[in-house]
Amino acid sequence: MPWLQLKLTTTRHQAEPLEDALLAVGAVSVTLEDNADQPILEPALGETPLWDQVRITGLFDADIDTAAVTALLREQLPSVLPEYRWEQLEDKDWEREWMKNYHPIQCGERLWICPSWQEPPEPEKVNLMLDPGLAFGTGTHPTTFLCLEWLDRQELEAARLVDYGCGSGILGIAALLLGASHVVGVDIDPQALLATRENARRNGLPETAMPVYLPAQCPPTGVDITLANILAGPLAELAPLLSALTNAGGKICLSGILANQAEAVMAAYRPWFDFEPIAQKEEWVRITGIKR
Repeated sequence: MPWLQLKLTTTRHQAEPLEDALLAVGAVSVTLEDNADQPILEPALGETPLWDQVRITGLFDADIDTAAVTALLREQLPSVLPEYRWEQLEDKDWEREWMKNYHPIQCGERLWICPSWQEPPEPEKVNLMLDPGLAFGTGTHPTTFLCLEWLDRQELEAARLVDYGCGSGILGIAALLLGASHVVGVDIDPQALLATRENARRNGLPETAMPVYLPAQCPPTGVDITLANILAGPLAELAPLLSALTNAGGKICLSGILANQAEAVMAAYRPWFDFEPIAQKEEWVRITGIKR
């Protein structure tokens, strides 16, 4: 079905009333994007920040009266409505468009992350077949790639792990395929737990190999390796918990951290861990260490 888009550029302070007005006049969705190359990589706790210059796109059914919609917006926001333009959105199978652009990724010497709808490029290697549709984690983001690259170099035979903030389950499933015996997956999002179960099943793993839990139900048993690819703020807050989950002599692998946040995260874990050199990809880093 074809669609029409109404595109507007405005300031941070006018974005919310414009979003509300677009929904009120019949937009089926509203998208807010950065209009001045001003990344917001991690909000502070409790914040929902916006960029200084915001591009807003309202999506409408193709049969709407554009002149009437524009008039209604001017009536609701006579002093706010900025310059705008209407565009026709090409009718495509957007899921297939996305699938065409997601390709296998090699993470280290042994490990490949492969879309579930494609053949692995090196079938003899360790191939993780992934459908990332329900949750974060495809291997394309630098933080995920850094963790997978690290896992590829570890001796995981019979190891027990926790994947805290498991998302799609990509890190825990990779560990199992690389030789780990058991992984506990934890996430605050029930959709992530569903995605992890489904991706584990797709890779031929029994449900008992990677049970998943909401944080309150996470068993307190010790593990050989703790994985957590979240964000710097939550990682610092979770330091006592994740340290307690890790056995003495065990390892920790943390990511979702910007380079300028690394020292603050390390300070939170320093009472328990000795750190290895930091690894960096683009503006993101991976912190690893061994528990004393």
